[in-house]
Amino acid sequence: MKLLATITVLIAAGLAIAGHAAAQPGPSEIVESAAQSMLDGLEANRDAYRKDPSKVGELVEKYLLPHFDIPYAARLVLGMHWRDATPEQRQRFADAFYHTLVNTYGSALVDFTSDRLNVFPTNVEAETDRATVRTEVTRDNGEKVAVNYSLRKTDAGWKAWDVVIEGISYVRSFREDYGAAIDKQGLDAVIERLERSANSAPSTEGGDR
Repeated sequence: MKLLATITVLIAAGLAIAGHAAAQPGPSEIVESAAQSMLDGLEANRDAYRKDPSKVGELVEKYLLPHFDIPYAARLVLGMHWRDATPEQRQRFADAFYHTLVNTYGSALVDFTSDRLNVFPTNVEAETDRATVRTEVTRDNGEKVAVNYSLRKTDAGWKAWDVVIEGISYVRSFREDYGAAIDKQGLDAVIERLERSANSAPSTEGGDR
């Protein structure tokens, strides 16, 4: 679970997808523009966020999750269990999964600054509907970490659905984690655990996992 927490922190830090760029921006432009918007929000109220890191969730809610393809990612995370899930279970899992992406960042993101994120340009052909945006995140110790984002073109524009950190896919990591739990406990039990975690945490839409 420590790995998943680290992945979620880096998602929040590097993948703040927003809709403020020009019409039909490219994948790299979306990531860079939105990340800067989120970092500007942090900088404007950094003292307040240090006092209450859970409020960083408001920034993630605004700049990240509306432009993250939650239903698609949730389906991939459930894997073979998606096929057997009822429509209600699918929706509940997607909602609970949404909250896990809000909940685990807090103090690790509060002191994140723009000089610690480098977004590389991505050349995308007009007919292409998939893209990978490469970025580099600098950790507190100065180590540089490769963080690549997978996006797909939808009717609502480019949306992110996966992040790969040093070769480790967060979708695959969640699928392995939740899949093992579902095999042992059942889907409803896993959903209920995620929902309890979200409802008991002290943020606007949830809190720390």
